[in-house]
Amino acid sequence: MYNGPDAEKYQDSGPPVPPEKDSGIIISADTYRENRIPDGQTRTRKWPVLHATDVPKINLDTWKLEIGGLVESPLSFNWEEFQQLPRTQVFADFHCVTRWSRLGNLWEGVSGREIMQRARVQPEARYVIATGYDGGWTTNLPLKDFQSEDVILCDQHDGDPLDADHGGPLRLIVPLLYAWKSAKWLWRIDFIADDSPGYWERCGYHNHGDPWIVNEDNPDGERFQSKDHIPPGFYE
Repeated sequence: MYNGPDAEKYQDSGPPVPPEKDSGIIISADTYRENRIPDGQTRTRKWPVLHATDVPKINLDTWKLEIGGLVESPLSFNWEEFQQLPRTQVFADFHCVTRWSRLGNLWEGVSGREIMQRARVQPEARYVIATGYDGGWTTNLPLKDFQSEDVILCDQHDGDPLDADHGGPLRLIVPLLYAWKSAKWLWRIDFIADDSPGYWERCGYHNHGDPWIVNEDNPDGERFQSKDHIPPGFYE
């Protein structure tokens, strides 16, 4: 029996299967695959912790979420205001670029589509920049990926508040892309016209990050800009 960190999150049996379609939970499409583990990945039963910087100390009394860029209605929420937004749950798998996958996560929070609707994103927007509280760390993704129904601004995981090690109080979850696109300690979301690579993308990670795209340039998913280059700070 596993007694290490996050022991209560340990999956001691087969991977959780998608709930019933009428459950009210959004089910990420990848969880219906016959093989839910992309090439080069290994299933973990644990709930690993991995981040590039120190965990920021965030005070919920002063916490803010800002939504800006090409929007008709810029938004700003404190913690209490964010908690009053319509809630949703997403069942999804989670794929880290360092080659592990945790299958069958239940995320809860506010959907990306809800945020877009409230901000009234302008037609010129084509990309999204997510910025974290950890020193202005950023990641980029196409607007079409952010618009996926399973994208969620998450403050709960498997029924528990999201802790700081895993990106709490709030992180972005983009299930169909590698997990570095799911920015931890979320502070801002900006909608922009032209792409702007984020921290890991500038270090050599793939600009898109789809774990299921396999070709000559991406033999085990869209991990790096070059199949022969491993970015600084990455450990196999």
